[in-house]
Amino acid sequence: MAANSAVGSSPYPKHDLSHFPSALKGKRILLCTESFGPVNGVSRTTLMLVTHLRDHGAQVAVVAPHNHTKHNTFTPPSSPLMSPADKQPEIRVTGYPLPFNPELSIVYPVRNSTLYSKTFGDDAPPDLIYLASPASLGFQVMLQLRQQPKEKQIPVICNFQTDLAGYCAILFPAPLSYFAVFAFAAVQSYLFRHASVKTIFYPSTFVKRYLVGQKVQEDKLEVLTRGVNTEMFNPTRRSEELRKQLAPNGEIIFVTVSRIAGEKGFDFLAKAAKEMDARGLNFKLYIVGGNRNADVEREVHEMFDPLREQGKVVFAGFKVGEDLATAYASGDVFLHCSVTETFGLVVLESMASGVPVIARDEGGPSDIVQHGDNGFLIPPNDLDSFVSKAMKLGQDHALRTNMGHAARAAACEATWEKINNKVAWRMADTIAESQREKSSPQVQKLSNAGLDAQQLIPIYGWLMMNDAMRENITSRIVDARLMGGLGIIVSVWMVTGWYMVFTECFLWAKGRWREAERTRRASISA
Repeated sequence: MAANSAVGSSPYPKHDLSHFPSALKGKRILLCTESFGPVNGVSRTTLMLVTHLRDHGAQVAVVAPHNHTKHNTFTPPSSPLMSPADKQPEIRVTGYPLPFNPELSIVYPVRNSTLYSKTFGDDAPPDLIYLASPASLGFQVMLQLRQQPKEKQIPVICNFQTDLAGYCAILFPAPLSYFAVFAFAAVQSYLFRHASVKTIFYPSTFVKRYLVGQKVQEDKLEVLTRGVNTEMFNPTRRSEELRKQLAPNGEIIFVTVSRIAGEKGFDFLAKAAKEMDARGLNFKLYIVGGNRNADVEREVHEMFDPLREQGKVVFAGFKVGEDLATAYASGDVFLHCSVTETFGLVVLESMASGVPVIARDEGGPSDIVQHGDNGFLIPPNDLDSFVSKAMKLGQDHALRTNMGHAARAAACEATWEKINNKVAWRMADTIAESQREKSSPQVQKLSNAGLDAQQLIPIYGWLMMNDAMRENITSRIVDARLMGGLGIIVSVWMVTGWYMVFTECFLWAKGRWREAERTRRASISA
C-alpha cells in the first residue's frame, strides 16, 4: 500500500512525497468529478485532494453534478494563500440522477469552453484538468479535448476509481449486460488512449489488468492507493454503550459498511448470515449504509429475513463522521462482500479502527488485506470458506485481537498527505511538460499549419473562402464530430437510465404486492 509505488515505465521522475511541489502553487486546476460530498469513498477521496491542493496554494475549481441528496453537500475551504477566493469556485452542472444511485447523475451535454468561462474566466484557461472517476461528465470533457488542435489541448490526469463496466455486468440481465460492458469498455479505451490524457491513476492491480486489457498504454498507468484518517478511524472510538445496545447478551458483532445496493454483494452476505445462524453462531450483523431509492433499499433488507425480523441483522442507515467511526470500532469483525470495488476504502477504514477484515478476494481489497495477518481473503464464490473464517474469528478472541492490532498497524502506513502529494507532484510535472511541448518549434510549426495549407492546397482558392468562412466550416465540422461522439455516450447512458427506471418501477410494484400479501395473511391469521 505504499503511496510512492510507481510503474517502472513511468516517464516522470520520482519525488520526495513528504513535500508539496512549490511549482504547483498558483496553477489553475479544473477538477471534474461525478459526485462531490462526504457520502461515498470516491467523493471523500476527492474532497481530501481538493482541500490539500487549496491548502498549499493551488487554484482548484470543482465541477460536479447538482446534489440530489441532503447528505451529499460539502464545500472545502478556499486556499488561504490565494486571492480572490472566487477563483476557486464550485460549479454544479445539471444532470439526471440514476434511480439505483441518486448520488450519481447522467450529466447533460456541456461545453468545455463554458466550464472554463465559469471557473477561471475566458482569458485564463486551466493549466490542467483532473478527472475523478470519469463517467458522463469526464467522458464529455475528454471527447471535446480530442477535437482541439495539439497546441490548444489541456493536459488531463484521470483517477480511475469506479468500475462502471463491472457494475453493468451485475446490474443488467444478459444480453443487455454484454452490450453495456462492451460499450463502456469501448468508450473508456477510446478516450483514455488519446495523447491529451497524460496519466491514469489506478487503485489496484485488478484495475490495472482491466485497463491494459482495453489497450490503454501502460506507460500512462500509475498506481495510487488511498489513505485513511487514522485519527478519525481509531480503536479508541469503540463504544461499549453501542455494543450493549446491539449485543446485550455478548453476541459477536459483525459490521458491514456499504451503500445498500444489489451490486454490493448483499445476496452473498445474506446467505453467509443465514449459514452462520444455521451453524449455531451467536452473532449480530450491523449494516451501516442506505440508498436514496427506498424500493432498492427494501429489496436488500428483505434478503435478510427472517434474521432481520428476529433482530439478528440490524440496518443502521447512513452514518458519517464520528458516528461512522464509532460504528467501525464497535464491531468485532468487518465483513466485505462486494466484488466491484476498485479499492475498497471501507476496508482500510475498518482496519484503521482495529477491526480485522474478511473479504472476497476480488478487486481492490485483494491488495489491502494481508491474508492470515490482518484478515482473510476468500475466493469470491466460496460461501463455505467465508462462513468458516467468520466463525473462526468470531469464536477466537485472541486471534481477533492480534489481527486487529496488525490491521491498525498496516492502515497507519497509508497517509493521505503522501498520497495527495503524489498527485500534486504528477500535476506539477504534467503542467511543466505541457508548457515545454507548447513552446517547442514542432508545435509552433503545427499552429501555422492552417496558413500553410491555404497556400499549398488549390481547393482553397477554388472555393474562394475567406478566413471567416473557413473558421465557420471548421467549427461546424468539429461540432458535428463532437455531437456524434456525445450521441454515442448519451445513448449508452440513456439505455442505462431507462433500464434502471424500468427496474425501479418493477421494484416498486413488487414491494406493493408484498405489502398487500402480508396484509392479506395477517387478516387471515386474525
